[in-house]
Amino acid sequence: MKTQYMPIDPFFFELFEQEMDKETSRVVYFTFSDEPELEECCGKIRKIGEADDEGVFLFLNNDVMVRADRVIVINGIPGPAFDEYDAYALAPLTCQAGYDDCSFE
Repeated sequence: MKTQYMPIDPFFFELFEQEMDKETSRVVYFTFSDEPELEECCGKIRKIGEADDEGVFLFLNNDVMVRADRVIVINGIPGPAFDEYDAYALAPLTCQAGYDDCSFE
């Protein structure tokens, strides 16, 4: 299931451009599926640009395309989707534990 592209903070574009100067980048990102799944890829970022009106992508030299708003971590630095990942990871620690109402009466 593909989600709609969400605009990202301009800071992340600067971060991606800095990472383009490196020989290799390790990117951890959300994939498009019914459940949150993670993928990881390594490669040199060739360019940053739009693709098929689906949003902004990082194009790597190994023919991998990563949508910019789905990047969780790039070379150990939190990306645009880090807060979403963190919230999903911490959800079991909330008092609701997946329930809508947190009343214990």
